[in-house]
This record gives sequence, C-alpha cells and structure tokens, in this order.
Amino acid sequence: METKAVAKYIRISPQKARLVADVVRGKDVETAITTLKFMPKKAARILRKVIESAVANAEQTDTIDVDTLYIKSIEINGGPMLKRYRPRAMGRATRILKRTSHITVVVDEA
Repeated sequence: METKAVAKYIRISPQKARLVADVVRGKDVETAITTLKFMPKKAARILRKVIESAVANAEQTDTIDVDTLYIKSIEINGGPMLKRYRPRAMGRATRILKRTSHITVVVDEA
C-alpha cells in the first residue's frame, strides 16, 4: 500500500530540484534521508522534509511497516512563476521569472 506527500508552491526552480530528486529516486527511505542530509543543496533540505512527511503519513496506517518503505516515485512539476523586472541598457527592461515547484513523493512497501 502506497502513501504520498505533496509540497506546493516551493520557491525553487523545478530544474534544480529534479537534479537532487534523481539521486534518491527508487532508494529505500533511510538511505535517501541520510543521503539528502549531507547534500549541500537547497533542494535536498526541501526534499528530505517531503520524504519525512510521506513516511509520517505511512505511519498513520497500521498495515504498513515503516522499516520496509522505499521511494516509489518523486515528481517535480512547475508551479506558477513570480514575474519581476530588471532595468537594462537604454531604458529597456527585462523580465525575470522566479520559478516555483510542486513536489510529490510516493512511498511504498518493498
């Protein structure tokens, strides 16, 4: 039986978050959390919290053994973008897109 956790509107670009997600996808939960704990990326901290939330959701059901959980899938989709403007030469302006992410983690028993 699988459980999931979702974090929405996280202020990190999906491209940067996917780099970290690719490292832990398919691993068991303990290994993934340990790996993310020592990774020097902003996305690692965010992803670790979402994985821990998915494990906590799994603990709420009595049928799941938490020690045998593994990461079935991690999906990182783009959220809405904050649009800002930066002044450029000769009176022009350039748009800056500050991207957000929606992160979904699904854990399942091995």
